[in-house]
Amino acid sequence: MTLNNTTETIAATAPDWWKSAVVYQVYPRSFADSNGDGVGDIRGIIGKLNHLQRLGVDVIWLSPVYTSPHADAGYDISNYQAIDPLFGTLDDLDALIADLHGRGMKLVMDLVVNHTSDEHPWFIESRSSLDSPKRDWYWWRDARPGHEPGTPGAEPTNWESFFSGPTWTLDKQTGQYYLHLFDAKQPDLNWENPAVRDAVYAMMRWWLDRGIDGFRMDVINLISKNTTLPDSTPNPLTGLGDGFPHYAHGPRLHEYLQEMRREVFAGRDALLTVGEMPGVSVDEALLTTDPARGELNMVFQFEHVGLDHGTSKFDPRSLRPGALADSLTKWQEALGETGWNSLYLSNHDQPRTVSRFGNDRDYWRESATALATMLHLQRGTPYIYQGEEIGMTNGFFPELATFRDVESLNYYAQSQSLGLAAEQVLDGMRSNGRDNARTPVQWDATDHAGFTTGTPWIGVNPNHTWLNAEAQYADPRSVFNYYRQLISLRHDRDVVAHGDFARLDVGDPAVFAYARTLDADQLLVVVNLSDDHRSVKLPQAWEHAALILANYPEPAGLGLRPWEARVVAAQTD
Repeated sequence: MTLNNTTETIAATAPDWWKSAVVYQVYPRSFADSNGDGVGDIRGIIGKLNHLQRLGVDVIWLSPVYTSPHADAGYDISNYQAIDPLFGTLDDLDALIADLHGRGMKLVMDLVVNHTSDEHPWFIESRSSLDSPKRDWYWWRDARPGHEPGTPGAEPTNWESFFSGPTWTLDKQTGQYYLHLFDAKQPDLNWENPAVRDAVYAMMRWWLDRGIDGFRMDVINLISKNTTLPDSTPNPLTGLGDGFPHYAHGPRLHEYLQEMRREVFAGRDALLTVGEMPGVSVDEALLTTDPARGELNMVFQFEHVGLDHGTSKFDPRSLRPGALADSLTKWQEALGETGWNSLYLSNHDQPRTVSRFGNDRDYWRESATALATMLHLQRGTPYIYQGEEIGMTNGFFPELATFRDVESLNYYAQSQSLGLAAEQVLDGMRSNGRDNARTPVQWDATDHAGFTTGTPWIGVNPNHTWLNAEAQYADPRSVFNYYRQLISLRHDRDVVAHGDFARLDVGDPAVFAYARTLDADQLLVVVNLSDDHRSVKLPQAWEHAALILANYPEPAGLGLRPWEARVVAAQTD
């Protein structure tokens, strides 16, 4: 297996090059700080490209670096065509593009067009008066009939925001409410207005002309809404309803995505498009990723990252054995040979993989590498979230003041108004809060993990003294070097990117086993997703297959040790 220190260049002329690619997400605020202000920046990213090239990834997905008030960590954009001074300049971004391309790597930017910041010039003009030319660029509505604007229950619908509270905020100057599915500083764009779509497409073309290689599209399945805006059944605790059925996967979603393909991507080669789609069904995902329909290359689905949610994401529950494997298998089989999967376990919105799905205490290395094996060798494009390649764990948040994320802080405030136990709420935030993914990348054992010479904007995990990239580079058994082997396996063997997927029953729900087949090439992946020793029953044809990858140094017969992963290869007749 090739383990070069340089990324293998993916054939840019291949229409489906992204099937062989591995994508690495950079959350710039927490990646690397070049100027000592405590916040990561673009020059910091450039300074760490050797790490990413050594890892072997092909594409960098860059979370928002656009101008923003940062009500939601940059996902509230006030200027789509400018870089926030916190992160650098357009010249810095151009330098990043050039450096990546010079290394045979690509750059995908975050596209956040379900909503803007309330400080975007479009919204400032829209809210200026009832007859503003851009009034219809956003969702404005009068108070509910019979209610005084600003009084409880006067909101046009009873929908609850993703970030707690109503989805409507009263603008006192004009006396109408505006819709925001997220924070009040993130008003939703009205995609029903063709002028909005034209402006968005023009902005996208501007970035592609600048040299980027595609877009990751934030909550793109929310852009088409039921224009009648009906109420939903209220939650007895909050009095607010779940409006999701009325604003997700709306009646014009596929029309908009196909129009975007024609207006933005037509005639451009070698681009990657992935849509984040919370709540997407397999049927909707198949429609969206069917290449014959001309929409997106792939989608992010959320089923598997909701398996441990109880009454909310902050009410974590233990998974039954096999639950994760069953969910991932469902998506493998559903998208089949027509659609395409995005393979991920963590990102900037999810807790750390090894803390959530593995055992970060007794089997840290074993479970980190087992989960990576399980994921990366499935059919689809793997996504690595920064720090995942060294096995970073959930953060350390001893008290409320150490949290930073608006979703968690809003949830805490709401929970206290409802009389919930404070420590129980904090425990839920510690387990599943988004801040877990946003602690600084742990580069070395020095102060602040080598992330910054200043004071980091969020606390560094204390375990950086032993869990860091520098400590793993020279260790052949490190999590980092295991990821390198997984990536090389995808690059070296076409069966990983293009082969069929078939789940195998080995007699134990805690063991996830599957075969990948392409012509005469076959791989068998067997992973024990538990803290216990497990026995397995492999098909006889696999008993003497060649072991090509394992996360334990010496396989021990047919039994699997805790969090053991094995990959074997065979040639079929």
